[in-house]
Order: sequence, then C-alpha cells, then structure tokens
Amino acid sequence: MVVLVSALGGASAGELDAGKLQLIDIFQLEYAADPQISPDGQYIVYVRTFMDIMSDRRRSNLWILKSDGSDHRPLTSGNENHRSPRWSPDGGRLLYISGEEDSPQIYCRWMDTGQAARLSRLQSSPRDVEWSPDGSQIAFSMLVVAPPGKFVSMPAKPKGAEWAEPPKVIRKLRYRSDGAGYLKDGYFHVFVLPAEGGTPRQITSGDFNHRGPRWMPDGRSLVFSANRHEDWEYEPRNSEIYEVDVSSRRIKALTNRKGPDTNPAISPDGQMIAFLGYDDRYQGYQVTHLYLMSRDGSGKRILAADFDRDVRNLNWGEDGGGLFFQYDDFGNTKIAFATLDGRVETLAEDIGGMSLGRPYSAGTYSVSENGTYAFTLSRPDFPADVAVGRGGTEATRLTRLNDDLLGNKELATVDEIWFESSFDGRKIQGWVAKPPGFDPAKSYPLILEIHGGPFANYGDRFSAEFQLYAAAGYVVLWVNPRGSTSYGEEFGNLIHHNYPGQDYDDLMSGVDAVIADGYVAEDQLFVTGGSGGGVLSSWIVGKTDRFSAAVVAKPVINWYSWSLTADNYAFYYKYWFPGPPWEHMEHYMERSPLSLVGNVTTPTMLLTGEDDYRTPMSESEQYYQALKLRKIDAALVRIPGASHGIANRPSQLITKIAHILKWFEIHRDPPADDL
Repeated sequence: MVVLVSALGGASAGELDAGKLQLIDIFQLEYAADPQISPDGQYIVYVRTFMDIMSDRRRSNLWILKSDGSDHRPLTSGNENHRSPRWSPDGGRLLYISGEEDSPQIYCRWMDTGQAARLSRLQSSPRDVEWSPDGSQIAFSMLVVAPPGKFVSMPAKPKGAEWAEPPKVIRKLRYRSDGAGYLKDGYFHVFVLPAEGGTPRQITSGDFNHRGPRWMPDGRSLVFSANRHEDWEYEPRNSEIYEVDVSSRRIKALTNRKGPDTNPAISPDGQMIAFLGYDDRYQGYQVTHLYLMSRDGSGKRILAADFDRDVRNLNWGEDGGGLFFQYDDFGNTKIAFATLDGRVETLAEDIGGMSLGRPYSAGTYSVSENGTYAFTLSRPDFPADVAVGRGGTEATRLTRLNDDLLGNKELATVDEIWFESSFDGRKIQGWVAKPPGFDPAKSYPLILEIHGGPFANYGDRFSAEFQLYAAAGYVVLWVNPRGSTSYGEEFGNLIHHNYPGQDYDDLMSGVDAVIADGYVAEDQLFVTGGSGGGVLSSWIVGKTDRFSAAVVAKPVINWYSWSLTADNYAFYYKYWFPGPPWEHMEHYMERSPLSLVGNVTTPTMLLTGEDDYRTPMSESEQYYQALKLRKIDAALVRIPGASHGIANRPSQLITKIAHILKWFEIHRDPPADDL
C-alpha cells in the first residue's frame, strides 16, 4: 500500500483521507454477475465476484437469495471460480462450472439436499451449458484439440543431448487471440452429456466452430450457430443457424444469407426460432436486428424492423407471445419485451455494473416462467447488484454488495450533459464526475477520458477509475462521440472509413461545454483513453496543444502496421477500411496518429500490456520512439503479463490508475500537492 500511495505523491498510509476512495480499495470491491432466476421465480442464483488480494485475481462464488431479497447465502465458497449457474427445467437442480478440482468441469447441485457432484471429465473448458427440456441431458460446446502435426522430420538426437525447442509452424489464418495467446489447433463442437454424468458424445463434426446449442422442445435436436462455409476464415461474420439431429447427427442449415445469424432462441412450442443478425454490408457498425422464422427455416422476417438499436440476449415469454431482450439506448442498458406483431415495451433500465474499471455497457438478465426477471443493476455510485422486476413495475434492488465499503466513502457526483458538436451541430451526450466536496466557486483540473471500441458506449454506470480520478481532485468528463453505439446505425456509421474524424470535434466541444460552466481551469486540461480511446487521445495531441499532459493507453498509432499485426486482421481491413493497406496506403496513413506526431508538444505517456495482441506493443513503441526523437517529454509503461484487458487483475487496475495520476500530477502547473 505504501508503494502505491507514494507513486501518487509520497503521502504516508496514516495521512490517507479515509473518507475518499483509495487505490487499495480496489481489492474490496465486489459485483454481481449472471443472475439466474428459478423457473418458478422464487429464487435467484448469481455469480458473486470479489478480489483476492493474496493471489491478485478476481474470484467468484455462487450465492442464492429469494426474489424478495431474503435468505441471502452462499452456495459455494473458496478461491476457485464457480460460474455459469443454470437451473434445471423443474428447478430441482443447478448446473454450474467450476475448476475446484483441476480444469473447469460441469457440476450439478441438488437444491433440496445441497449435495453436489462433478459430472464431467473434459479435456477443455465447457461453454454454453444448457439442460434438455426433460432434464435428462446437458448440451454444451467445447474445443476439440487437434493433434499437432510434424512439418519436417528431424534427425534423431543422441541420448542425453539437449537440443533447442522445436519451432512452431503456423499455417492457419487466425493463429493468436488477445487474452488467449497463441491458439491451439482445433475446433469448437457441440456435445451432449447425461445429466447423471458419464461420457459426453460429440454431436457436430467438421473443421468449423459451433457454439450456443439450444434444445428443441422435443429433445431430439439442437439448434446452434456456426460458420460452416468453405471460406469461413476469410468471412468471419457469415454464420448461419443450423439444426442437428442428436441421434443421427445430421446437420441442416436453417438460414442462408450474407451476414451473421446467431443466438437462436426456440419458442416454447418449438414452432418458431428467434435469432439475431443483419445483412452484412461491410460497414464498421451495423445494427443487430431480431429475426423470426419457422422451425424449418421458412418465413424469415425482422421483428420490430424500425427498432434502431442493437438487440441481444433473447428469451421467449412462457406463452410464446413475444420475446424479452436487452439493448443499449443513449448510454443506458435496458430490458424490453417485443410482441410478435413488433410492439416493443421497455421494462427496466440501468442494467450493467460488471465493467469495473470504466463505465462500459456490461450486464445481463434472466426470466422465469411467470415473467419475473432478475438482472444486474448499476448506478454511478455502485457496481452491479442483483435486482428483480416484473412487467412494467419498478424494479427492486435486492443486494448491496458494496455498502460496507462505499457507504463509508464520499464519492463523486455524476451529472449528464448534452451539447452541440462544433462540426455539425449534432447533439452529443456526456457525463461529468465532480470531486467529493465539489465547490462550484473553485477551479478544478479536468480529465477527458475517451472510450474504446470505437463502436461501444459509456454511460452513467459505476467506474472505479473515474471515482479515483475524482477522489484525487479532478473533474472527469466522458463523452459518447459519433461512432458510439446506443444512438442508432446512422450515428454509429458517421466514422465509417472516417476514424478518427469528426469525433475529435465532438470531444473538444464537450471540453468546451464543461469549461463554459466556470469550474474548470482551462490551463489544467488532461486527456487519456484506452484502445480506441488511445487512438483518439494520440490524435488529439497531434491536433492541439491545449492539454497539459496525455496518457495514451494501448493505442493504434499506425493503421498500416496494426492492420497486419492485430489478432483479428482478417476482419479489420474489410470493415474499417476500404480495402487492404497495400491498396490504400494513403487512406491508412492519413488516419494514423503517427502522421501527426510532428505536431505534438504535449507530454505523453504510453501504457500498454506486454501480451496485448489486439493493439500490439509495437504500436506504442513506434509512437514513443517518434516522440523521443522529437525530444518530447514521453514515457513508455509496459505492463508485464497484461493483454488488451490491461486491468484484468486488481493490481493492474491500480497500476494503471496510479501511473495516469502520477503523470498528470507532475505536469500540473504548479505541480499538484501530495495526494
């Protein structure tokens, strides 16, 4: 703790203001995830995530409570992660995944006795676990690893000789993924396992990836999404909905169009299948629509075609009269219900709170047979708690996982703002966090924090990072500039083949709008952001010198080099750009922050994970070295063991915040007092 605090200015532990959030408090935060309501609506099981300070890891146990908030207690405990709870159709058993013995396996708990048993002995981690309608079988997907092949034959080495490790020969298109590293050879397939445990049976085959199996009501077949086209590697979004007969393993395609068809949901009578997708036009952002079709794949239609928001997380109503779903709207995540004639009713809002560091949209819900829904609820002053609602009635918050910590802290207040972009007068939404003890008569330094994506959104959700910036005395501004989701397809595509572009003007207009309120020091402006926010923060310091310092986290600096080194390189060149870089060099370079490095005078820190394969370290190194050649005050911070999710471990989140605050502190004019 002393080391962390000294990085923020040298204060001793005894001098900390206990009434404000501190860096070490990151280890005390908890949040709810994946709330699963029982079929009868009486109980909710959820994943309770906490921080283990000794192992520096996020850990999760399963907890249960009644839907009235009573009888709140643990189902599992310990430092092994337990996740993905799923009720049996009769509510008598609970499936979950746990790594308590070795690798992640499927477990079952009998709810009347509390007995639990391991059901599987799998070689890979299971996903998409789902009960059959009669509770006798379990479907899931899993990676089937292919045996490694030899590319060359080496001569035999003498007994006892120590030769170098053999080379790795890579021939597949996608060979590494951020967070997973270099990928094992193999494909995801659908399996069926007896509910009493035993030997799983592989249902799908072929050199394709199959995910999200869902049972038909008769239990004889499964519906899933896959891209089984011959050119699937080169057209990664062209998936279809398939049905596979569990007995014969015959596969039948139910859709056939250019674009993603995913997340099938089966109506209670088995006569209709809902799914998500769109007609692919190779745009950077395309709204995901809700579709319906008959079981045989005929009669496809969009449900609520005029609903200009991304739909996800489908659940049929018990009577088959419509579907529950989740969507983002003006930076807020909501639950809605769509009738079969296309009428949409919003049921609940403020779903989220599972993105602990920054206020991204991340939340989920489930629905019981009687239409009661459980969801993760978040506001700017607390991470995800469990809440419950029904129909159009006001939802009830059931848990208060962080009251013991945050109830004793003075947090930042958060206000929503709207302003006009200087570019075209469009209305842009943002939020401002004001420091604890805020006095409008005083003048505060401001941090502009920019979201990544770029097709994503911030909102009025909890953010540990922003709260800690505010606790250090900063006003914090975050904005959803053009290109952000939750405002419709037209707004999202304003940056199509034009990123960065006028999103810069939106951000600067937001800064001007806050300065106009009179409580921000115009000569004390700071900017930071990660990923797409790293792109824009480096773009900003190449366009203006109004910021005193910048921290550019995990950025893309050179689109030309990035497009051929990022993990999803088969995707980006055709969706974000007019074509491959060697055919459009000028376009790539004129959008690259590297092209503006000759203008930069702002002291700039680069901060990136050493294992980042989404925006590789080479991007940050290019920019750092260019800045140093120009004799700009610069620093390169490499986070060992971190991927693009740079703050996945609690200490990494603390490290990120501490370095950002320290860089801004030393570039304050005059330098800030010890924090």
